[in-house]
Amino acid sequence: MQSQDVAQRHAPASTAPVGFEQAEAALVEHYPRLVRIAYLVLPPGLGRSRRVLTAHALAQRALPRGRKQPSVLPAQASGREGDPGYVCLRERVLRAALEAGRPRKGLLRLAQLPAPLPQVWGLRLFPRSGGADELALDQRLSALSGPARAAYVLRGLENLPDAGVHAILAAAGVDDPGGALAAANGVPAQPALLSSPEFDPCSLQARPTDLVRRRQHTKAALAAAAALAVCGALVALPGGGWGSDGAAAPVYAGNPAAEAALDPGRLTRVSPTAWRSAARTDFSVWPARGPLTGDRALLRRALAVWARPGETVRVSATPGTQTGGPAGPPQLLYAGVVDNVRLVVLYDGLRIARYAEPKDGTQGAALDFARVDGASGAEASALVLGRSDGNVRYLTAPWVRKAAARDLMKPDAAAAPLARTGDGITASLASPALRAGNCTSWTVLQLTDAAGTQLSTDLGELVPAHLTAGRPGATGEASGAQGLRSWAPFACSLSAERSSGIRSVNAWAYAEQPLPDGSGAADWVCTRAETWRGDGTAATAQFHPPGAAAGTAVAKGTDVPACGTREPQVLAGVLWKSGAGHWYLLAAGSKETASVRATGGVTASAKGPLLAARAGQGARADLEGTLTDGRSVSGLR
Repeated sequence: MQSQDVAQRHAPASTAPVGFEQAEAALVEHYPRLVRIAYLVLPPGLGRSRRVLTAHALAQRALPRGRKQPSVLPAQASGREGDPGYVCLRERVLRAALEAGRPRKGLLRLAQLPAPLPQVWGLRLFPRSGGADELALDQRLSALSGPARAAYVLRGLENLPDAGVHAILAAAGVDDPGGALAAANGVPAQPALLSSPEFDPCSLQARPTDLVRRRQHTKAALAAAAALAVCGALVALPGGGWGSDGAAAPVYAGNPAAEAALDPGRLTRVSPTAWRSAARTDFSVWPARGPLTGDRALLRRALAVWARPGETVRVSATPGTQTGGPAGPPQLLYAGVVDNVRLVVLYDGLRIARYAEPKDGTQGAALDFARVDGASGAEASALVLGRSDGNVRYLTAPWVRKAAARDLMKPDAAAAPLARTGDGITASLASPALRAGNCTSWTVLQLTDAAGTQLSTDLGELVPAHLTAGRPGATGEASGAQGLRSWAPFACSLSAERSSGIRSVNAWAYAEQPLPDGSGAADWVCTRAETWRGDGTAATAQFHPPGAAAGTAVAKGTDVPACGTREPQVLAGVLWKSGAGHWYLLAAGSKETASVRATGGVTASAKGPLLAARAGQGARADLEGTLTDGRSVSGLR
């Protein structure tokens, strides 16, 4: 009786009328899952790229064709299984995928051709490669028949009981559902792997198709080549040619707004004194500086390459930064020559774009982008103009009064004054972003303006990262004595944040812990790197025992609120070896931590924010803490 109830509950929706609107809503809501089911059931012989396109086609064609359908019967269960529209679409997808795996003869082979939509020309699309476990499962599924793969997927991915799987397979036209279930039993159940990116046809990688074969089909492209030649001749006429645009690609269209954005005469140029009366000190009040601000040919090339970079242009962007052309005429910040390179720096309100070309020509031009939306004050006080021979040059804001170089690892040493030109370009200083080998120093840029002194560091991007220190929500500049001492042992950890789109990094000394062998007290510091795009933030707990030259990163969390303004709490631990050779688990939380407990390889607890317990070498423990307001906090891993 129980198996009959289960079969009825998972019976296919084709036995009950399904409205077109409900089926359409189910397709939109569950599209990735339906495509995954089709991809897993389709025969492996199709190849990964063709399976991807066929799976999408089967899911899209599963929608009932007629819009006039009887009303839907009330659902008897919850979730996907309680949605008749989803159950109906799943049955249709399964039936079509199983049908694609059956051999055909003669004209019936046409039914096995790829579905009309979607199609991608010149590219092969396939899911991301997984690990060894995903590869092994894929090989085992390849050895199964189509019905057996369908049974395995329904049981593992859909979490259906055997009675429900049997009913769905029978409705999909499988002759021997019981045999399919028995064959599926030969593959170990691994439901987590079925949900992995290896089997996700909606998260794809792209590679070119057979380039040699494509080149052999030149005759089919003669008409297109002739049309392109005609268009090229028209574009090359006076007033519309691309010869003056250097490394830019050919013009795509004569859009008036796009043409206005490419006109050097319409560039925004800010008065040199605008920043003095502005409400905000940001990039919008930087004046146009440099000896080449009147070079219309250079400015035109920079704008044209920004809008349509040619194949020879090297384009780079910080994570989360769009590389499309400007929506309107951007603001000119700098145009000049630095280290035998002609540079143009532009700003469109959200991004900084730096165009660079060799002084002796335009071959090898480069275009770099950085996201700077919301930048103000210290975050808008300097830009990287260029790097060479391990050094970096900055263009400083007009409100900067003094510039200096400081070794962040030597908090007691004085900063070295840094000369600047009349345009605000600094002399070269060592760039930690370019250094290889052991980290023995970390040179940062120190700028002083009317608001005070700030520190910034080069992390391989156009905008240096602003360094701060202090408790989240009450941070201050890292240039103070306390901030310098907090950063000194952990300066080299900044190398982990290179080229990550970092906006600012804060160091917070959240705990001091006496060591159990009486050799002194260790410092716990949490460094948090904030990005321009919002996600990708990194909170790192670092441990610095007495006598050590540098701290050690012991735990790190990405996209977590720990050490931030929203959640100014942190808990972390480390396995530490005393001078006598004994191993201890040391853990420390912020001052709001009322108790700490360890489970797993080490079992211990302590009142207050600190915990020290004997442990074995290589032991692993999970940390949990309770805050003074009763909330719990987990240890960073």
